[in-house]
Amino acid sequence: MRNIWIIAGRELRRYFVSPVAYAVAAMLYLILGVIFFINIYFGLQTGQINPDGRMVMGPMVTILLFVAPALTMRLIADEARMGTLELLLTAPVRDWELVVGKWLGVFGFMVGVIAVTWIYPLILHRMTNPGIDQGVLITAYLGLVLLVGSMLAVGVFVSSLFDNPMAAFFTTLAILLGLWVISGLGSGAGTASEIIRYLGIVDHYYDYLYRGIINLPDVVYFLSLTSLALFLGTQAVESRRWR
Repeated sequence: MRNIWIIAGRELRRYFVSPVAYAVAAMLYLILGVIFFINIYFGLQTGQINPDGRMVMGPMVTILLFVAPALTMRLIADEARMGTLELLLTAPVRDWELVVGKWLGVFGFMVGVIAVTWIYPLILHRMTNPGIDQGVLITAYLGLVLLVGSMLAVGVFVSSLFDNPMAAFFTTLAILLGLWVISGLGSGAGTASEIIRYLGIVDHYYDYLYRGIINLPDVVYFLSLTSLALFLGTQAVESRRWR
């Protein structure tokens, strides 16, 4: 476990000095700020502001489709491109420790980025009476953290397959978009449709967690997807030892 925290800490520090990470965070805050301002502006014009602290969370999920690949594309692919991955593989670090440490570093950074967005519900809470439903908001944010963790795990896995960060970016984006739209293909009845709907990543967030309901199958889905992606990433890194 000590190796995991060392790797995670190193990755987390790299994000706080990376211009790419700051650019991604700035883009996220800018878009959410504009959306929040527009909602509040028109609410003031009509004299009625909807006390829903989740008004920026819907757009944030869409933005995360692009943020997750951007933040994870260099994690392992860049190490392989620069030749430093071989040094890591010869160090006394297990493959799964490397993968989990990389994921934990970017996950910690994204949790910090998401935590800052809490300022929007706080502002809305002060502007409305009796305020927003904190229980629904906390559950929605919990679901968002689970969603982000699974997206980043997919990005880490894909990054372990490539030596080119841009190839990792577009492949991760394609996989996440596939998981995004696949639930719409399971609109019919039958076992096959149920399986297809279950594979879709968006419904597991919006159907219950976003509405303030903690549904165990949805939590299990996100944790399973995260674990599977990290496991596949570990296998991909291990395969590099034999190349």
